[in-house]
Amino acid sequence: MNRRAAAERRGRRAEVIAAWWLRLHGWRILAQRARVPGGEVDLVARRGRTLAFVEVKNRKDEHAAGLALDRNRLRRVAVAAERLSARYGQGCAVIRVDALFIVPGRWPRHVPDVWSE
Repeated sequence: MNRRAAAERRGRRAEVIAAWWLRLHGWRILAQRARVPGGEVDLVARRGRTLAFVEVKNRKDEHAAGLALDRNRLRRVAVAAERLSARYGQGCAVIRVDALFIVPGRWPRHVPDVWSE
């Protein structure tokens, strides 16, 4: 298996873990890998009147995970979130972009509202 395929498999597995983590914390997963022109959102989740567009990062350690979520990546997620808001945001009081970091040997770390501009 080449490196790209292996990375893709790890990313998908991290998204499954992230989705279950969110479900265990009361979130309902509305979509996975939601694509629109200009971007993609890993997970769309809702809890009560809060809608979260969640970027999932899977890295070998916390430092690497944090570095993987740069301003350009967040901008693409924010563009996709804006375009998807009409589809998923009905009745929501809060719409935000979150991050969920998956690091081996650690609990997933959910960071709410990572994008504000």
